[in-house]
Amino acid sequence: MSSPPNPAAEEHYYAGIDFFGAGKFAEAVAEYQRALELDPRFADALHGLAQAYHAQQDFDRTIETAHRILALDAEDVLAWTTISRAYQRKGMVPEAEAAGNKARVLGWKIQLREQNKLAKPPG
Repeated sequence: MSSPPNPAAEEHYYAGIDFFGAGKFAEAVAEYQRALELDPRFADALHGLAQAYHAQQDFDRTIETAHRILALDAEDVLAWTTISRAYQRKGMVPEAEAAGNKARVLGWKIQLREQNKLAKPPG
């Protein structure tokens, strides 16, 4: 379980969200990067950064940023999905399919874990 983000980092993260929502992707990138300077393990800011790069059609940076997320959590389904989408946009279909399959399998594993937690009798 990760710790809560640095409050100053969180402010930049939310500013990034606002810029992203307004279609100001370069400004969003800058805010997410500021958040990550303050808290390099802030996964939500990394996700935001990856999506902002994707919106700018900077697919190499999208993939690079998603890999930073995976370095923190190898089972992050959204990071694998982001990689798959970026590879698709680059026309790298086999790589996109491999990343998409990884996301799908991880999603199933998480779903099974949750089902098993619910199925266990208390005690």
